[in-house]
Amino acid sequence: MGGLWRPAWRRVVFCGWPWSHLGRPTRAAERAEPCLRPGRSGPAGTEQGLRRLGTWRRPSPAEQPARRPKSTNPYTRSQEEDWRRRNRTVLTYVAAAAVGMLGASYAAVPLYRLYCQTTGLGGSAVAGHASDQIENMVPVKDRIIKITFNADVHASLQWNFRPQQTEIYVVPGETALAFYKAKNPTDKPVIGISTYNVVPFEAGQYFNKIQCFCFEEQRLNPQEEVDMPVFFYIDPEFAEDPRMGEVPWISWNI
Repeated sequence: MGGLWRPAWRRVVFCGWPWSHLGRPTRAAERAEPCLRPGRSGPAGTEQGLRRLGTWRRPSPAEQPARRPKSTNPYTRSQEEDWRRRNRTVLTYVAAAAVGMLGASYAAVPLYRLYCQTTGLGGSAVAGHASDQIENMVPVKDRIIKITFNADVHASLQWNFRPQQTEIYVVPGETALAFYKAKNPTDKPVIGISTYNVVPFEAGQYFNKIQCFCFEEQRLNPQEEVDMPVFFYIDPEFAEDPRMGEVPWISWNI
């Protein structure tokens, strides 16, 4: 560092101020100190100070440090490729598991509902029937069962919904028909879906729906009122089940 000096020169301009050759070397250092004052440490500070002294030059490409070459060891390269392959495999498994869990969460409700309708679990009425079975059913006349009907409407559904009959009496092996009435009192169309269960739960496997509006979207226009039927029968095996011997009634709740 320093200024440019030749013996023939008596005075030169050093870092923006006149400087004489005569004098102690420490005085040159004292005068050069403002050009390299504290707070400008590191490569950036040194470069700026050298620029002010007029002695800085850009390093040539040959003087720049060479980059670290890639490893040419076949064993190391094979290890790196093996790690990348394992990472891709793990990532694939994780993504597949996430997609599977998301799909299962969406499918859980309809699958459980289908299972309950097929087996009567949880008080769900059994869906589906065979026409020949209905034609060949023999009513059990000595076993009369009271069927009660109930209607509950969610607070977000602006419908007037109620059963047209609160109870009817049937015997196992005999078809029956009941109606619900729904009205949309608002000035805009409203869509609703009904769900149901049967109480006691053990009787759900004997309650067979032939026709029902349940689990289907029902659209009611403004001020529209409709009758919704429930066509069903109680399986004759109800009378043969010892667990149903003390069951005098069945409640259909929507």
